[in-house]
Order: sequence, then C-alpha cells, then structure tokens
Amino acid sequence: MSNKISKFRGYDIKKVGNEFVFCDTGEPTIETWQNRPCGHCKKHNTPEGHDGCLGTLPFVINACCGHGNYKEAYLQLENKKILRGFEAVEKMISLIS
Repeated sequence: MSNKISKFRGYDIKKVGNEFVFCDTGEPTIETWQNRPCGHCKKHNTPEGHDGCLGTLPFVINACCGHGNYKEAYLQLENKKILRGFEAVEKMISLIS
C-alpha cells in the first residue's frame, strides 16, 4: 500500500494494491467516481456529463474546470483552439457570465 496522496476531481486518492481508492471512503475510483459530486464545488455532473459548475458552454467542445486545481483546467473550443490553466478558467468565466 502506498502512502502517497494524489488528487482526482477534487478528492484525495491513494493507490492500494493495483487500484486507486478515495481516501474518505476507500471506494475504488474506477467504479464510483461518476456517482460523486466534484470534491471542490460539490456539484454533480450535468445529465450531458459536463462539470456541474460549468454546464453547457457555448462554442465549447470539451472542458474541465480543474476541480479546485486551476493548473488542470482546460477548454477545447469549436475553432479547435485549446486553452489550459488560468487562461482556460478566465475564458470559462467569460462564457458563463
């Protein structure tokens, strides 16, 4: 068992044997992550599968809010441009507003 803690969708996780588990419940991430809200904003994904805090953004193909880690945020626009990190977050905010 590893003691190294990582993050996944705003939650602490660790590797136990050959799988990652949530530290708070011990449940395998692979089996349960879709049933959990974001560990940062506490919102569930939309029915379409979008991050709950973002919803469906105009002109966006794919997006991730970063779940509390802005370095992991990204935004793929219809024009094929990809934004990452803080630049992506700024654009998300402008599209939500």
